[in-house]
Amino acid sequence: MLADVIDHLSCPICRDGLTLAGGSARCARGHAFDVARQGYLNLLTGSAAPGTADTPAMVAAREEFLGAGHFAPLTARLRAAVEAAGAAAGGRSLVVDAGAGTGHHLAGALGPRDAGLALDVSKHALRRAARAHPRIGAVAADVWRPLPLRDARADVLLDVFAPRNGPEFARVLRPGGTLVVVTPTPRHLAPLVGDLGLLSVDQDKDRRVEESLGGDFVPAGATVVESEMRLDHRAVAAAAAMGPSAWHTDPDALGRRISRLADPVGVTMSCRVALFRKIT
Repeated sequence: MLADVIDHLSCPICRDGLTLAGGSARCARGHAFDVARQGYLNLLTGSAAPGTADTPAMVAAREEFLGAGHFAPLTARLRAAVEAAGAAAGGRSLVVDAGAGTGHHLAGALGPRDAGLALDVSKHALRRAARAHPRIGAVAADVWRPLPLRDARADVLLDVFAPRNGPEFARVLRPGGTLVVVTPTPRHLAPLVGDLGLLSVDQDKDRRVEESLGGDFVPAGATVVESEMRLDHRAVAAAAAMGPSAWHTDPDALGRRISRLADPVGVTMSCRVALFRKIT
């Protein structure tokens, strides 16, 4: 709920703290922001619509695919990272998910005393994130802009297949806090990437991830989480529709290619989970 995270939020206009009052959040200077009836707080500013927001179809596909448990090993690894960070922080953490989507991974990563903050630019995704867990507050915010959080408030920051704003991640994490960055490996979603013409992974991605974080973090270990999934054609279609490939594939052509696959088909989930520690 928003009440669990409101003390950590800041006004995106003046950076003052926010308080909840009825159906809005306000700062001391009088800036007010609406709480949508679906439960998320809109802290987006400006008139330009973000171009990378997930569409309703992408959100529905992600909810269906993740809800079926296909990425459960990844969620379990995130839970372990949050648990370890919570032990270092005294047992209770504020876990921020930048680019949280439906809040699926954040909900699975929270411990019994943790609070979660789901940040995403897609209001369609946030409608689901607001209901994903009783201790998640969902906020509409653009990861590329200054994040609507006070300084040094987050104990853990998750970035799962999402953009990385290194300076802002460093600002909102407490000294010694943990940044968890999840990226696909070149094996991720094989053989679908080749068979369906989905977007492939940059071979130099790991180096670019570390460069994007600047000098505020030190690497704290990385693991590859990999499992073999058995996907029927409906699940294959959801996997293709829930990610960035959805912007670059023709639905009719994609459907024809899916129809030529085995049913079910073996598909690899392969993700690199890299931990970084905020320099004190």
